[in-house]
Amino acid sequence: MGFFSKLFNGLKKTKDTIGAKISNVFKRSELNDEFYDDLEETLITSDVGVETTMYIIDELKERTKKAHIKESEEAKKVLKEIMIEILSVEEVELDYPLILTFVGVNGVGKTTTIGKLANYFIRNKKSVTLVAGDTFRAAASSQLSMWGERSKVRVISQGEGADPSAVVYDGISSAKAKGNDVLLIDTAGRLHNKTNLMEELKKINRVKEKEWPDANQLNLIVLDATTGQNAISQVEAFSDSIGIDAIVLTKLDGSAKGGVVLSIAYELELPILFVGLGEGIEDIEMFDAETFVDAIID
Repeated sequence: MGFFSKLFNGLKKTKDTIGAKISNVFKRSELNDEFYDDLEETLITSDVGVETTMYIIDELKERTKKAHIKESEEAKKVLKEIMIEILSVEEVELDYPLILTFVGVNGVGKTTTIGKLANYFIRNKKSVTLVAGDTFRAAASSQLSMWGERSKVRVISQGEGADPSAVVYDGISSAKAKGNDVLLIDTAGRLHNKTNLMEELKKINRVKEKEWPDANQLNLIVLDATTGQNAISQVEAFSDSIGIDAIVLTKLDGSAKGGVVLSIAYELELPILFVGLGEGIEDIEMFDAETFVDAIID
């Protein structure tokens, strides 16, 4: 199944909510105040967020007026263009050797995401090593090892309670010695107000920069799509502490809150790099803005 098919199927809940509502609004033949009020309400109640919604509405009004667009179907095309522009905020280059460090709160699916991405990179002919940097959760290392076995990649780990930075050090040393293309680092789930755990992430960053300065190093925050607007505050907290380069959005297939994707891109000016679209090992793909918008709006 191709990416568009996966995304189309995975976004069914979002399409059934946002897409259906937007289509109903655009059935109007006249672009009047009532039309824009209805569209504004639809976007806000679809987890697009107030700030992002107001930008979209203002842009749509300006562009349709400038182009002398009167018909709603033509205006819908303009809306899609605006959304694609928002989601194309910037591109993240996956240059190799590549270190991806995954952070986020508990329960968002970091370890599962890493397991899927190990398989993703293997499918794309890259050599991969996994690092079990979550030394607090008892089952984290064994869970990551199971994913490693499924993708036939090495997992570097130490005992429960070990210093995560030491595990990362071992992982980098091993990946460099083996000439690996990709190093995927798992970390313990944490809340932004846990100062000691946030300091731990900073220490991991320092180890990476010192031990493999030539590698392309990216910090990715993993977000659960079903949390909607709460995802925004999570990103802000981690960005302030360690810097976030891009986002991985999980459980998009189980959410009707896909509108938050637009809020994340617009308000935080961060790209969405990967999206999780199911529970299978191959149910993760790189995000594509145009495909996403086409999948939710006819």
